Amino acid sequence: MAFAARMRICVLAALPMFGAAGKVEIQAMKHDIQQIQASTFDGIIGKFRDGAVSSLWFFKEDNAADQKFLDEYNKVATEMKGMAKVTAISCTEFAKFCEKQGVKETPTVMIYPPNPVPAFKIEGKLEQKQIAGKLAKFMPDKVTKLTKENADTFLSSHPSEPKLLLFSNKKSVPTMWKALSVDTVFKRTVKFGFISEDETDIVQRFKVKKFPTVIMQRGAKGETKETYKGELKFMALKDFVNPYAESGMGDKMAGPAGGKEETMEEAKPWLVQEVPELTLKSHKDVCFKGEGLCVIYLKDGEAAQADIDMLTGLSKKFTSQLSDRGAKMKWMWMN
Repeated sequence: MAFAARMRICVLAALPMFGAAGKVEIQAMKHDIQQIQASTFDGIIGKFRDGAVSSLWFFKEDNAADQKFLDEYNKVATEMKGMAKVTAISCTEFAKFCEKQGVKETPTVMIYPPNPVPAFKIEGKLEQKQIAGKLAKFMPDKVTKLTKENADTFLSSHPSEPKLLLFSNKKSVPTMWKALSVDTVFKRTVKFGFISEDETDIVQRFKVKKFPTVIMQRGAKGETKETYKGELKFMALKDFVNPYAESGMGDKMAGPAGGKEETMEEAKPWLVQEVPELTLKSHKDVCFKGEGLCVIYLKDGEAAQADIDMLTGLSKKFTSQLSDRGAKMKWMWMN
């Protein structure tokens, strides 16, 4: 009897040890990893290779090394959530698919960059920093780096599309910003710009005092400028942009002929300039169209930001003094 009792105790004591061995189990409520099947590979990864980067972890459910790697890979999925597809597939269940992909041992992580770059296996130690770094390296990018030379054209082109501007004290575009620019909806409906702090003309124009700062410009003439006040994280920024992206859905403005889409060359930068330059091309829009008194500041050369600030100050002062008399003043400068 005593022997039987001891046997039961031994069996019960062994059960927890057996359960601890377990198997790799990716849970939707606990992990950010997207588990796929052989039949869904093309629909989730393959058909998006033209404009997206993905990773795929090949694992065996009863392999101790894979069980240990689960938490490390999930850190990658959490870091890149929304920006890249971080996926996994069971080689226990889909052995032929793994063999076809050239996988001989697990854990193995493959990176699938945008075409035409071929898929490749990550060599060496599989760690969060290395895997996330590979995904970031191959992240597609539709961000425009703004300079004094191209800023007006960028801001005035495609007036129906909001412009989201990131002012940064870094030289390179962050992965998060690249990922937002190639979002399925945003890449058709929103323009993303990046401005480094040494582009002082643009920084002063938008009155940016600290970095990083995100500003959204909206309206046909860029009249609405909203500073983002939330967290600088992918999902938070996506929620901020979504309502404006969905409202326009990338509609294009017709050109002067009524049917041709406006291009970068046909843009009217003077429509978004704080104080526009009076030129042969702009004279109708900035001065002679509609009623009002044209106030022209004559300058020997280009107007500096200090000149623009001075004219803006005068404009506000005289506008407030004359508004009750029905007088309208249009401020501009001419080289």
